[in-house]
Amino acid sequence: MLKQQGLASPLHDGDTAKPYLQIKSLSKRFGSFKALDQVSFDIARGEFVCLLGPSGCGKTTLLRCIAGLALQSSGQIIQDGRDISQLPPSGRDFGIVFQSYALFPNMTCTQNIAFGMQNQRPVPSGIDARVSDLMQLVGLVGHGDKYPAQLSGGQQQRVALARALATSPGLLLLDEPLSALDAKVRVRLRQEIRDLQKRLGITTIMVTHDQEEAQAMADRIVVMHEGRVEQLGSPGDIYSQPASAFVADFIGVMNFVPGVVQGPMSVQCADALLPCTTGAHAAGSAVSCGFRPEDVVLLRGPADGAGLAATLRTVEPLGPFVRLHCEVPALGSTAIRVDLRRNSFADHPLTPGQTLALQIDPGAIHLFAAGVGA
Repeated sequence: MLKQQGLASPLHDGDTAKPYLQIKSLSKRFGSFKALDQVSFDIARGEFVCLLGPSGCGKTTLLRCIAGLALQSSGQIIQDGRDISQLPPSGRDFGIVFQSYALFPNMTCTQNIAFGMQNQRPVPSGIDARVSDLMQLVGLVGHGDKYPAQLSGGQQQRVALARALATSPGLLLLDEPLSALDAKVRVRLRQEIRDLQKRLGITTIMVTHDQEEAQAMADRIVVMHEGRVEQLGSPGDIYSQPASAFVADFIGVMNFVPGVVQGPMSVQCADALLPCTTGAHAAGSAVSCGFRPEDVVLLRGPADGAGLAATLRTVEPLGPFVRLHCEVPALGSTAIRVDLRRNSFADHPLTPGQTLALQIDPGAIHLFAAGVGA
């Protein structure tokens, strides 16, 4: 019924051949400050893309430019083959959900959802039936006569989502929609939004600073830093093959150890020679060796040539796993973090001051040019 009333329908095989949204060399300046610097990428029809990065990286400015709420200084935005770069928000095809929900406090749920449709010209028919379908779609049956103040945060966000979908937009924009919710509600609602997006096949862009949220929801992630695209790729690629030290540090947790390339298969880090593929880094070049805490293997007892001698300094419980903070003299003064499943050492408790040995998976070491910090 929703499809018949105009909501986005699921993808067909031929729909993804041409990009649905194209961002071309987009820049935005506020005086001398450059908020966006030559941002370019394409989004396929029906794709869920997250704009991810720290505060001030330009992700919200980019979303506002796509919506027409801010005008870019240069560059183009092409939606479904149409140049919308200079159009006002009313001339663009999108629905938007804000972090603050932005619901009308003097309107009920059904009135909030119907508002956008009632302001369309001409006014569409069947508004009541459409609102009823949307209420069912977002799990708010029975709450139609309630006002926003009578709803929980999660319920208010569902109303905002239904209102954004009511006008059958081709593009859904989400501006940190879950950041105001508590942790459990946030996890539940992010799955609901992702399931709904897949079911409707609507092209979606979400702004977030939460890397876990982006990894859980996105088809692809645009990692932004200082107004530029640092890396664009699937959640798996971004995590396992970070393009820069910034991405490696921002997505997940990464140990960084300075070193000097010795040859095609090794790097000297302080007193330790780490085996790894050095790729395009020339012998003698200074690098930063990055490796994830879960890619460090813990050996019991002192090092016997099979690992690096380490002293356990602190044990940090993190739910299903624990993070060890270790001092490894051979790697210099940098503390090394090691992640272990909680049940992997249940029979052998670890205590600060204990002597350990560590092995670093050579295939998990990433090299970044020295001086290009996280």
